[in-house]
Amino acid sequence: MTAIRSALVGCGAYLPEKALTNEALAKIVDTSDSWIRERTGIAKRHIAAEGELTSDLAVHASTEAIRQADLQPEDIDLVVLATATPDQTFPATAATVQARLGITHGAAFDVQAVCSGFIFALTTADLIVSGQSRNALVIGAETFSRILDWNDRTTCVLFGDGAGAVVLKSSKGDGTPNDRGILSSYLRTDGRFRDLLYVDGGPSSTQTAGFLRMQGKEVFRHAVTNIAEAIMAALDQVNLDLDDVDWFVPHQANVRILDGTAKKLGIPPEKVILTVADHGNTSAASVPLALHVGVQDGRIKSGDLVLFEAMGGGLTWGSVLARM
Repeated sequence: MTAIRSALVGCGAYLPEKALTNEALAKIVDTSDSWIRERTGIAKRHIAAEGELTSDLAVHASTEAIRQADLQPEDIDLVVLATATPDQTFPATAATVQARLGITHGAAFDVQAVCSGFIFALTTADLIVSGQSRNALVIGAETFSRILDWNDRTTCVLFGDGAGAVVLKSSKGDGTPNDRGILSSYLRTDGRFRDLLYVDGGPSSTQTAGFLRMQGKEVFRHAVTNIAEAIMAALDQVNLDLDDVDWFVPHQANVRILDGTAKKLGIPPEKVILTVADHGNTSAASVPLALHVGVQDGRIKSGDLVLFEAMGGGLTWGSVLARM
């Protein structure tokens, strides 16, 4: 049986030049390097420069991804950008990225699922690439530093800015798990828990951007259970087991969540790509940023089976299983 798959053929990343260390953060909020490391595993995070927008980060990451795919911008006919920190209320930041890359055809739109955004965007693009598009650019880009309350040490120490992007190319397969490309995906939202992680502003409610608010202990409790569910659901769809997965590329929220999920499922730590220490939580950008690190340092190779997963505000959670 012939199947159309979305093969991941290019990967790019961008981090703002400014790196904010725990020591530097301790000078502006009541915290310390040891307090942050013990609770989150984070050592530093990158902060966008004044005037540096989410679209700027996305363009940098996208340019590299397109180059790595050995394509030109005009070859791209779909741009899906995951972000909770758009440049403007509208138009979509994806439209800005599309224009700046010189793409004048196809479609471009944003997806908003917070930290799960890249998983949702990847799944959305996969559905379209399986039909009318040939080459899709999928981006996760955030400037979370713009919505942080820098007086709240429980949240401002966690987040950073960055962008990651991948190129999906329509590819024929034989319909088995040996195909290159996206094999399965799983998406979930449960709005009953929206108040556990949210921003207290918006154009319809306060006409302001607002600040991020989080009930950390409750988010942690849901995260381990929901992420484990998403991982197993993606594998069950194609009758594969945890042992079949070569690499796990999780949302880089907090080292305790990552460790808790790995322990719950019995995932060997050496099979998990970790970047949280250097990036912090970059929301929708964290999964593609972690993928880029794994590809660039040679751990993730062509033919490897990779499982991406994330959970974010909404609450949203999901997973994508792909063969590189």
